[in-house]
Amino acid sequence: MLEVKSISKDWKEFRLRELSFEVKNGEYFIILGPSGAGKTLLLEVIAGIFSPDEGRIFMNGADITELAPEERGLAYIPQNYALFPHMTVYSNISYGLKIRKVPKSEIDRKIREISDILGISHLLHRKPKTLSGGEQQRVAIARALVIEPELLLLDEPFANLDIQTRGKLIGEMKRWRKELGFTALHVTHSFEEAVSLGDRVGVMLNGQLIQTGTVRDVFSRPANEEVAKFLGFENIIEGIAEGRILKANGLEIELPEEAEGRVRAGLRPEDIILSLEPIKTSARNEFKAEVDAVEELGPLVRVRLKSEGVELRAFITRSSMLEMGIEKGKEVYVSFKASALHVF
Repeated sequence: MLEVKSISKDWKEFRLRELSFEVKNGEYFIILGPSGAGKTLLLEVIAGIFSPDEGRIFMNGADITELAPEERGLAYIPQNYALFPHMTVYSNISYGLKIRKVPKSEIDRKIREISDILGISHLLHRKPKTLSGGEQQRVAIARALVIEPELLLLDEPFANLDIQTRGKLIGEMKRWRKELGFTALHVTHSFEEAVSLGDRVGVMLNGQLIQTGTVRDVFSRPANEEVAKFLGFENIIEGIAEGRILKANGLEIELPEEAEGRVRAGLRPEDIILSLEPIKTSARNEFKAEVDAVEELGPLVRVRLKSEGVELRAFITRSSMLEMGIEKGKEVYVSFKASALHVF
């Protein structure tokens, strides 16, 4: 389907460096990265809005690098949806079909069909300014899909929506994909979108595609420390490995695999269990630590800990913090499974 080969592009403060990846037919591919990584610029290069400084773009084996946007067989949904404010929803959706000189009866049939699937049939007479964010998103998706593109490009499609609407649309997107069978390249900074929608994911940092793979592989086995930190491995423990044991300052930590020499191991805060007494679990790592700081994050609390010179961060609920009396200077027990560690 789509093949991006060694694409590089400089544009203002954004830059892409030697990006290469493929999107297979029928696949939902996610490019995941923080703001400023160059994700939007990448989509705009693929869509034909900008030309790459270097590299080539192929669709089904044909080089489309120099083709105009309308000749590429793609549909691009920008973050602001770009609906025509003076047109009704019906006219917005029909726009691409009219340009392609599709007969009026066929246009009407296609619009009714896509509107039913996306749940916007009752909005066809309305103007975009009268719609909610979620309704505008549905219209933008309908306008893109009604022309039956070979590939749908989505730029942070749920970024401007409230949490409840975003969650609902993510679920509906999965259903629409199943019913309509489209192929998509979706860029986002949201882990939720990547995990919920992606068949495969590529992690993009500082204009480079660092790692690609299935969602499970990328999230459980980040390629390096930079990717691990972005994916939520807030704890990076450095020490000397001797077989299955990592010696970090005064701590001896069991690893999930054998290693030798100086290594680093990543650990997510949510994989750490805090208790006031030693607990009987399958966790092979347990030791005392002192609370260094407490940071409330709404319903969750990030607890900063120190043990033998090793700093750790753990997440607990606010109710658990109150129940355990967690505060600066309190001594607690820290435990986590060896399998929760990822060795670099």
